[in-house]
Amino acid sequence: MIEKAAEKQLAIQLRKKGLTYNEILKKIPVAKSTLSVWFKNIGIARPQAQRLTRQRELAQIKASEACRNIRIAKEQDIIESAKKEIESISEKELKLIGTILYWAEGSKQKKHNVSQRVSFGNYDPKMVLLFDRWLRKICCLNTEDLIYCIYIHRTANKEKVRLFWEKLLKVKIKKIYFKNHSPKTNRRNVDKDYNGLLRIDVSRSTDLNRKISGWILGIIENLKI
Repeated sequence: MIEKAAEKQLAIQLRKKGLTYNEILKKIPVAKSTLSVWFKNIGIARPQAQRLTRQRELAQIKASEACRNIRIAKEQDIIESAKKEIESISEKELKLIGTILYWAEGSKQKKHNVSQRVSFGNYDPKMVLLFDRWLRKICCLNTEDLIYCIYIHRTANKEKVRLFWEKLLKVKIKKIYFKNHSPKTNRRNVDKDYNGLLRIDVSRSTDLNRKISGWILGIIENLKI
């Protein structure tokens, strides 16, 4: 009993200094429930209370970081596993991929404009690169057939953005257009990683646009949608 009383007294002193339950248990090997009983009516001075609050905050941050790392690892495992499901892509598959991409993001001919040339724009560098390769590989176009334009906010670093797209596509980009927007925009795509929208236009491509429309119809009919 004397030993237990001494442990209790020591535990109370440590608690008043602002030590957490786990810190105290490392020094006094008793049940956590025992500490709860001992500390039931123990007041803690403000500095010690602040220390405990900070310790809890640090514990929460640590737990949150651990959960985040687990989520990132799980996400990476899923991505790597899914990536292995995609094997070598044939020319026919590439043709279908690019056609669907243009169907989703490209400029189509309309009744009021039957002479629409091929025009495609997107913010995603990988998507732009894929479409550029599709134009060259499937549509048999050369650099001189293609017109590259950048659309960015006025607050963006024009030269940085130009160099980014030129390095990616291995072409020279001469045309940069500025978007009209409020300086107080709430958009999240205007930070240091912002590279604007890249548009690819194809010269003298009205008939190519019509052909792409036919490819799209072919996909629809063969899928019996």
